Amino acid sequence: MIQVQAFESLGRFRNEWLNARHHFSFGHYHDPERMGVGGLRVWNDDEIAPGQGFDPHPHREMEIITYVRQGAISHEDSLGNKGRTEAGDVQVMHAGTGIVHAEYNHESEPTRIFQIWIQPNQRGVAPGWGSREFPKGGASTLTALADGRPGADGTALPLYADAAVLAGTLQKGQSVRQTLRPGRVLYLVPATGAVTVNGVAVNTRDGATITGEAELEIVATEDAEVVVVDVVG
Repeated sequence: MIQVQAFESLGRFRNEWLNARHHFSFGHYHDPERMGVGGLRVWNDDEIAPGQGFDPHPHREMEIITYVRQGAISHEDSLGNKGRTEAGDVQVMHAGTGIVHAEYNHESEPTRIFQIWIQPNQRGVAPGWGSREFPKGGASTLTALADGRPGADGTALPLYADAAVLAGTLQKGQSVRQTLRPGRVLYLVPATGAVTVNGVAVNTRDGATITGEAELEIVATEDAEVVVVDVVG
């Protein structure tokens, strides 16, 4: 089954520096029918104005993945970590027993990110942070950017969760296949462009919940960049 949540139907928040859409209930947006998918709890689509960002604030017991769609995000935290993650790359923060962090757009253009929260399957771990560049062009499969599933090969950023964040860049007409193991669910969002998933249309920044499909064929109907979370259902 493939259920599509249209971008225009997502939750909304806007102030003078942040323009956000919420795929699931978050902050002041609450929809009891949109509380997450399996272990995936948050998927925020944020646009941050130049010179602005999220001031220091705490988190505990959550895996927080930031996928940068445009511009760059600069991170700093209570462990002394500092880093700048550019468009197309990903950072992972293990909130664990507790961490305070800030995320700023120090660029001259808006920064656009997906912020993804996944519930951990290990609690009480030491907090941590990491980022990595990932090539996504020309691949015949989706690339694991962050991966905590059993059997993960260690090439992706680690997660303290039975989950993975995958991505791929497809040219119009190109397709990739992705398997879905029993008991798991995929949540797919085209960051740009549009695709079909087993014939079902998913447009730019829509969200598609995919269950009970043993194999998926993802076909780009436009040049597209696709981000997928694979979690226990």
